[in-house]
Amino acid sequence: MPRAAVIRFPGSNCEFETAGVLRNSGVDARIYNWNDIEILSDNRADAYVLPGGFSFQDRVRAGVIAARERIMDLVFEEAMNGKPVLGICNGAQVLIESGLVPGWKPGSIQGALAGNLAPGRSGYLSGWVYIKPSPAAVSKCPWLQAMNGEPLPVPIAHAEGRFVFREEDMEKVKGLIGLKYCGADGSEPEGWPDNPNGSALDIAALMNAEGNVLAMMPHPERCFHLWQVPPDLRGVWGETRRNASIKSLEDTPGPGAVVFHGLAKYLGVRNG
Repeated sequence: MPRAAVIRFPGSNCEFETAGVLRNSGVDARIYNWNDIEILSDNRADAYVLPGGFSFQDRVRAGVIAARERIMDLVFEEAMNGKPVLGICNGAQVLIESGLVPGWKPGSIQGALAGNLAPGRSGYLSGWVYIKPSPAAVSKCPWLQAMNGEPLPVPIAHAEGRFVFREEDMEKVKGLIGLKYCGADGSEPEGWPDNPNGSALDIAALMNAEGNVLAMMPHPERCFHLWQVPPDLRGVWGETRRNASIKSLEDTPGPGAVVFHGLAKYLGVRNG
């Protein structure tokens, strides 16, 4: 069975859910603390996940302290060797701050996840949004290869989720978009609320140039099961949730499962 390492920093709060959905997808997952560098060095995994939360209380800015921990040197090395790496929310912020994404000059910071911008509101936002993959990303990114291009509802919960870049880099960024915010029908967003934070180019997730590293702001682990989808959610998934029996709720994957099933497929897990 392939193995995934979930890296826990002080302040992480999604490590158990993330490890659980990886196991549910057929990938053996183990949680490693930020100071388990020697242990993880002797037990290299097939994939790495940086979960959501508030690493080091988001001091200075979100993800910046965690990005400078020694264990990220190992993650960086493994990413450079082609191993799949996923950063979810705070984990995405760590990947940006470590220079793994967008990664034109690995180790050099070439973008930022800035504070949310929404009409009449700033700061922490939580709720449900719709996302869809860019066509090129489905064939390039291990985490997205099980997607079929249909819009998926996912929850967000962040204060600094707005992807921003220098103007001269915007054309290069377009080729690295993994997931974009969209309407419930897959239509292009016209600003808020479909794009909840003002992210440039409506980016919800960004890859590195090779496609094996994905920095994703929404939380797929929080909608791995159909029962986690709100019954009043607009679109096909809300209707599916409303019409589901109690028994089917226990057994039916939710929209976020496709991210982890993509990894399982990439790693050769049957029925992943």
